[in-house]
Amino acid sequence: MVMFDSLNRHMLPPYGCDWVHAPNFKRLAERTVTFDQSYVCSMPCMPARRDLHTGRPNFLHRSWGPLEPFDDSVPAMLKNAGIHTHLCTDHYHYFETGGATYHTCYNTWEFFRGQEGDPWFGQVADCDHPESIGRHGIADNARWVGQDWKNRAAMPTESEHCQSRTFKAGVEFIERNKKEDNWWLQIETFDPHEPYFSHRQYKDHYAEHYDAYDGPHFDWPMYGDVTETPKQIEHLRRENASLINMCDTKLGDILDAMDRNRMWEDTMLIVWTDHGFLLGEHDGTGKCWCPFFQEIAHTPFFVWDPRSGKRGERRQSLVQPSIDLGPTLLEYFGLEATSDMVGQSLAQTIAEDTPLRAAAVFGMHGRHVNVTDGRYVYMRGPSGEHNGPLFDYTLMPTHMREPFSVEELRENVELQPPFAFTKGCSTMKIERNRGSDGMTVAADLTTRLFDVIEDPGEKRPLQDEAVEQRMLEHLVSHMKRCEAPAEQFTRLGLD
Repeated sequence: MVMFDSLNRHMLPPYGCDWVHAPNFKRLAERTVTFDQSYVCSMPCMPARRDLHTGRPNFLHRSWGPLEPFDDSVPAMLKNAGIHTHLCTDHYHYFETGGATYHTCYNTWEFFRGQEGDPWFGQVADCDHPESIGRHGIADNARWVGQDWKNRAAMPTESEHCQSRTFKAGVEFIERNKKEDNWWLQIETFDPHEPYFSHRQYKDHYAEHYDAYDGPHFDWPMYGDVTETPKQIEHLRRENASLINMCDTKLGDILDAMDRNRMWEDTMLIVWTDHGFLLGEHDGTGKCWCPFFQEIAHTPFFVWDPRSGKRGERRQSLVQPSIDLGPTLLEYFGLEATSDMVGQSLAQTIAEDTPLRAAAVFGMHGRHVNVTDGRYVYMRGPSGEHNGPLFDYTLMPTHMREPFSVEELRENVELQPPFAFTKGCSTMKIERNRGSDGMTVAADLTTRLFDVIEDPGEKRPLQDEAVEQRMLEHLVSHMKRCEAPAEQFTRLGLD
């Protein structure tokens, strides 16, 4: 499984992009089934990874955080069944306070440091850097931004880039174990997540643009409304495209290894991402501060299953990789999904485009609860002014980079009776009174309805009571199936 972070569907040739240089994604689509109706579930990074491990949505019950003691982890289930699971990653959120229970579910794992502001390279003095805009231009963000410059300086060549080291380790695992059976390799890179750090060889595909650009350094956008000029936003897109080209090149290394070792005969290949990213669309950059428009929620997804042998075909069934891949992997290795998993195996969908669901819910804790049927997207916002009531249900009270504060735990904690999926465990019920996901810009939580077939850019909200009622029925049905807390229905005006 090759997993990218923040890989935009609309930037890839198999999905109609005609200017990003990504020949290996074209090659991938020729060798796999390409999904046209793939959507996120829980947002953003670690919530999506909890979905992957547990096969059920995270976002209705808690914000960013670790695996819980009662969670069924698919990598751990495979490991316990004698399947060797190995993780190669440069995704540093796994090793922060709010993610530190995931990597230990694998038999073995490797971590390659240096992405973003990962506190990796120990240097006291600041590094020289060009005049910058975006996040690099924010003076009061010096620790994070300054660390990013230090990390980049410690990777002066392409081979030293943390993404290069991640994929190199993945290829080495394949070469060591190509004659063995019963293993699962997860190669996961933080790229093309911002900041868009790539070496010149990848920018050379857009040399005409770079030679003409005379603006400030800009490869790390803020999350919020666009304040940059159109030329600067165009430059940002070229920076993203350059990093996608690096991802494409490393993907090619995996395809080469599959070819070289005749692995297409008996080895599944999965390529996906957790979500997309705004690059000026809807007059914004980033994610999570805004509604989850198609650029963020509608994702690229490719699978080769040697059992069906289907390649070069497209699938229209509605799927959610973050919750469906766990059951798919279990089924592939002859194991059963647990009763707590709500995702489903994709085997028959890959083979014959067999539908799995009529609708899919997705969102982020405390933001819209969204539902789509593949044509319509309904974004349900809170009915009141204060976006409440809202609670985290957890036995692992950590935010992204630190534990819950003493004040939060002293003042806002109750004991919650068990949910069906907590295996008889009561949890803490902690009032959500501050942002815990690293996103500081307030979200627009207005309820919206879009027809994404007629209006793929989601620029014209619909006013259609019949469609809204049908989407509400889907939403309520899925929330009940996921055992959403009662106050989520209250918060959305659905009780």
